[in-house]
Amino acid sequence: MTSAPVNLMTLVDQFNTDERCREALKHLRWPDGVRCLECNSDNVSPVSERKVYVCNSCKYQFSVTVGTIFHDSHLPLTKWFLVTYLMTESRKGISANQIKRMLWGEHKGSYKTAWYLCHRIRAAMYEAGHKMTGAVEIDETYVGGKRRGRGHRDKLINKTPVIGIRERSGHLHFIKADQVNQNTVYDIIARNVDKTVDVIMTDESKLYNFNLTQFQNAKHESVNHSAGEYVRYEGGFCITTNGIESAFSLFKRGIVGAWHKVSAKHLQAYLQEMTFRFNNRKNPYLFRDTLTQMLKSEALEYKELTAA
Repeated sequence: MTSAPVNLMTLVDQFNTDERCREALKHLRWPDGVRCLECNSDNVSPVSERKVYVCNSCKYQFSVTVGTIFHDSHLPLTKWFLVTYLMTESRKGISANQIKRMLWGEHKGSYKTAWYLCHRIRAAMYEAGHKMTGAVEIDETYVGGKRRGRGHRDKLINKTPVIGIRERSGHLHFIKADQVNQNTVYDIIARNVDKTVDVIMTDESKLYNFNLTQFQNAKHESVNHSAGEYVRYEGGFCITTNGIESAFSLFKRGIVGAWHKVSAKHLQAYLQEMTFRFNNRKNPYLFRDTLTQMLKSEALEYKELTAA
């Protein structure tokens, strides 16, 4: 696979057949040459008419897609590649309905195919292990449902809380929460922020009290939104939560403009997709790296995705 960044024109030109897609996956999966998936021997030979390899040491036969999310898929790899590119390059996301119209038109049953395809790619967009340090902004928002009433009667009906954590000039994490209280919020922060963090910035909410936590030695700064304060400078350092709030706005524009409706059940998957794309926004090789993630990702079965 070429090491140059891919745009839509080069994608169509380079990966317009399944054979070319298989060749690209081969180089991504085995950059140092094909090795047997059973015994790890490099003494393998291609069986071109069957699109598989045979190991001359243990006689095991395998293909480039076996053991990956591409395996046993009836979709051509050209469609996998195109949808992967569209999902990685659409800043606010792209809906399964839009994918359906672009790839299948009004063909009956194609929406379910597009929806399942998008979720399998989305499942591969997973980043683990990054704990934030330095200056970190934290805030919460609510997704879905409806607002009813006004003033003190204003209630959040069927809304799902989301905690957002953004490292200044670094990573972004969105985490769906079952409820919002100090214990839940602290547990989420502890799993995503390193205890050596320098400063934590929040709004004035009483949710954020770190006096008796592992972050008690970190500097905690807050901005008082209810008093109209959104940015404050101390010693040349900018204290604000505008960064995490702008990330929330981007996600919500994705819901309004692309997905239109996101269920609470699958919300974390959409949050995962948005943060993966955001954290890799400066990566010119995002399409290639996403394919590599997909080769390592476990297959997501339809019955698992639709289970209650």
